[in-house]
Amino acid sequence: MGKKELEIYLHIPFCVTKCAYCDFLSFPAEEETQNEYVQALLREITYYGGKCRDYQITTVYIGGGTPSWLREDSMAEVMDRLYRCFEIKTDVEVTIECNPGTVTDHKFAVYQSVGINRISIGLQSTHDEELKVLDRIHTFEQFLKTYELARKNGFQNINVDLMSSLPGQKKESLIQSYERVLRLKPEHISAYSLIIEKGTPFYDLYKFDATRQAAGMQTVSLPTEEEVYEMTKITEQMMKEAGYVHYEISNFAQKGFACKHNIGYWKRANYLGLGVGAASFMENVRYTNLSDFYAYMEETKQIREEVRQTESGEVAATNLHEGAEKILRPSQIEEYMFLGLRMIEGITRQEFEAEFGVPIEAVYHQVLPELIEEGLLLKREGRVFLTEAGRDLSNYVLSKFLMS
Repeated sequence: MGKKELEIYLHIPFCVTKCAYCDFLSFPAEEETQNEYVQALLREITYYGGKCRDYQITTVYIGGGTPSWLREDSMAEVMDRLYRCFEIKTDVEVTIECNPGTVTDHKFAVYQSVGINRISIGLQSTHDEELKVLDRIHTFEQFLKTYELARKNGFQNINVDLMSSLPGQKKESLIQSYERVLRLKPEHISAYSLIIEKGTPFYDLYKFDATRQAAGMQTVSLPTEEEVYEMTKITEQMMKEAGYVHYEISNFAQKGFACKHNIGYWKRANYLGLGVGAASFMENVRYTNLSDFYAYMEETKQIREEVRQTESGEVAATNLHEGAEKILRPSQIEEYMFLGLRMIEGITRQEFEAEFGVPIEAVYHQVLPELIEEGLLLKREGRVFLTEAGRDLSNYVLSKFLMS
């Protein structure tokens, strides 16, 4: 019997400055602190390398923060330890998130030499005034330079992150951002709509406007609900015309360049999160690493196994885990639907039955016909997937698959 597949997520929490809309675990730090963190991460990699001998690594995703802010020799050390400790497939997809202005020609050359083969650049907008609103520290010119350096160093799989529904943004500026990026022909584009997250400076600034937006009322700074919808349609149309495959609600790729790592998330693949605050999903158990930076660093010095008592029974964990939760069958089915229906091709009835031992109709015998009748869902060629109208109302549709 062959080895099971496993994805790895590595969290690098450091950034130059924290953006006002960001709710990720990230912060600026001195080089000495960064070096100490890398040593802690190496200890965790070594520990799990010994525990995951039954697995083969299919993808690695280095996220943050701004992983490209880490010194290149530190990143090389992390990649070297990964390759020494885990069995990694020859066609592994290894992504690193980069912000313009934090990557040099030499850094890209090192990335290429240590096995990183996919670059994800956080652009968000091609308009410098919109970047300032977002507290981004780069300009469009710096992005172009970063993109050019990535190409020069042989990277042939580049993602560009773009954002719509920004404060004060009009559809004309969004169209121009897309036109400028599409001219570069990146292999992948992630096009997200701004979400005002609690606990961020943006929430303090725009929480009342966000409430008005959600209620379909006239807004002050944020685009109205109608304008957000229009921007979504512009995004889909422009990507389609440029030949990109719309394979997930917010993601577009040239043929053959869909992000394997993210597809793994949406298909509930096993993934191991390494680093402070990182999440893992292993054999239907969800883990969260310690989010306190110094506690994480201290606990990596002696990683110990322990058994946790949870509401869903006993769970094997370690002292690095802040949370551990066994996902029971009803929640497994809910997650399968929530995540799988984010993908444009949806889910296959065959895979559902293989996973849960019953046909999908046996579980959702009322929900499926209702949503099909409403024109929000289609059942065709062995697949169940959202219609365009269903994608527009995805929160409503997905809520229907809750089992309680």
